[in-house]
Amino acid sequence: MSTVTEQILHRLSDLGDPAIAAQSQRFFKTGPGEYGEGDRFVGIRVPVIRTCVREYRHIGLDDTLELLRSPLHEARLMALLILVEKFRAVGTPAEQLAVYQAYLDHTVWINNWDLVDCSAEHIVGAYLFDRDRGPIYSLACSKSLWERRIAVLATFHFIKRQQYDDTLAVARMLLNDEQDLIHKAVGWMLREVGNRDRPMEERFLKKNCRLMPRTMLRYAIEKLPREDRLAYLRGEV
Repeated sequence: MSTVTEQILHRLSDLGDPAIAAQSQRFFKTGPGEYGEGDRFVGIRVPVIRTCVREYRHIGLDDTLELLRSPLHEARLMALLILVEKFRAVGTPAEQLAVYQAYLDHTVWINNWDLVDCSAEHIVGAYLFDRDRGPIYSLACSKSLWERRIAVLATFHFIKRQQYDDTLAVARMLLNDEQDLIHKAVGWMLREVGNRDRPMEERFLKKNCRLMPRTMLRYAIEKLPREDRLAYLRGEV
């Protein structure tokens, strides 16, 4: 382990709070059979981690990836936030490619919803915005819950730039997904489409609401008027 990584891990350990760690273990479902089984926390709030990111954002890519391979959740979160900073700061396509490829090569460590949600749109979505978006669909077909969530959340970058087709296509691919965390992610992104283009979201909902898992539908219609929400829930559209 490099000296830099050791220094950061010691710093995180010093900042940890056992009470926060115990709360996080429960919140992120780390028990046997749960989606975050075996994940370890030292107990640090996200704003404190972001302060550490500002201090260490200039560490090398190799050190960042070593941090990402840590068994500690907060270390992996910090590493991903540093990768986001690196992607935004780099000046050449080759440097962006290096961060993007490193991210995809390490998805086994991007293994909880907050880790995906803080990074996928800013790295995968940003890199693929003006490139072939085929990798999004490969991720959506993955056996890995987290890679499928990366596919969904990556499209948030497109949504924010008024491009919705990939979000809707990935949503159709994942209508029959068995995982609640995918239902929530897809519903969230559909809602974000609707926040910008309600007719487009509603065209999707009218065609698919009877097929959508209940959680996905509820997330998608959250901002619609009450009568419209009830109509979708009853399938009366």
